[in-house]
Amino acid sequence: MGMMGEFGQQLGDFLGEGELGKVLAAIAEAGLTISRRIARGPLGGNLSEAVGANIGGETQKALDIFTDETFAHALRSVSVRGLASEEREAPALLDPDGVFLVALDPLDGSSNIETNVTMGSIAAIYDAPARAGIEDKDFLEAGHKQRAAALVLYGPYLEFVFTVGAGTHAATLDPESGVFRMTRFNMVIPEGLPEFAINASNARHWPEPVKSYVADCVMGETGPRVKEYNMRWIASMVADAYRVLVRGGCYLYPDDARVSYRQGRLRLVYEANPIAFLIEQAGGMATDGVNRILDIPPNAIHQRTPLIFGSTDKVERIRSYYIEGHRSASRAPLFGKRGLLR
Repeated sequence: MGMMGEFGQQLGDFLGEGELGKVLAAIAEAGLTISRRIARGPLGGNLSEAVGANIGGETQKALDIFTDETFAHALRSVSVRGLASEEREAPALLDPDGVFLVALDPLDGSSNIETNVTMGSIAAIYDAPARAGIEDKDFLEAGHKQRAAALVLYGPYLEFVFTVGAGTHAATLDPESGVFRMTRFNMVIPEGLPEFAINASNARHWPEPVKSYVADCVMGETGPRVKEYNMRWIASMVADAYRVLVRGGCYLYPDDARVSYRQGRLRLVYEANPIAFLIEQAGGMATDGVNRILDIPPNAIHQRTPLIFGSTDKVERIRSYYIEGHRSASRAPLFGKRGLLR
């Protein structure tokens, strides 16, 4: 597959006629169907209506189920043997003769349904096993074995971001023609941007390395980073990931002291792995604090993990805080006894 093309080239032409390209094109087309449903907002019914709970105990909303079913329908016809999803306890057999597996978070950021904030879908694509059928263990491959990964962003414009292991690229929907056109080739995450994304309401629970890093950033020019940092948090990882791909900075969703957060909250197989693949292919880095995400062997489809990703300079710095045991949080006013968040 050629990695350069004329600006405005159609996504389908860029992907070519191969089976893997067809899977990616199907994900993009399913995203278009979903985006049209989202674009109707309240006119399309109560998309945030609670309709059940997923395997992790989180509330399933009407739009969660719609997105899951839309992807399953789209993937049946493009040689996908099995689908693992956040909305399904066990994998679903789609095409018995399919040569790929897809692990999917159908709708990331569903807490934003009512507020018209960017949401998205995340997909990881693997080779199906040589034998017939599917089992849970078939999806338990380390992330570096992914054949492709993709994000669909439902924002002010519909964006499809993908990699097949040869750079990270993006296509934008032309709403006049209804066609995805290539708009970004070989994305490179800029370094040096003094910006980080984290949910500061969890600060009292963070591990010391994260407290230290954030405290040092908040100290600005008077601290060890010697820059004025900005904090961002959209509560939609796909939106934060796209911002990092385009602008730089870093994103942190660490483990913390709470029982349900001790292994992290994001899913390794269908959230952290595809994000890490896209980030690394854009020159960035993704870890659980210390270990490369793509080298972590999953032991369950719905396994959780901490996730820290972004420009290499930022993520390496945070990793050094984990390894070297920085204690700057103990002296920083943000986290001191009379500090802002205590």
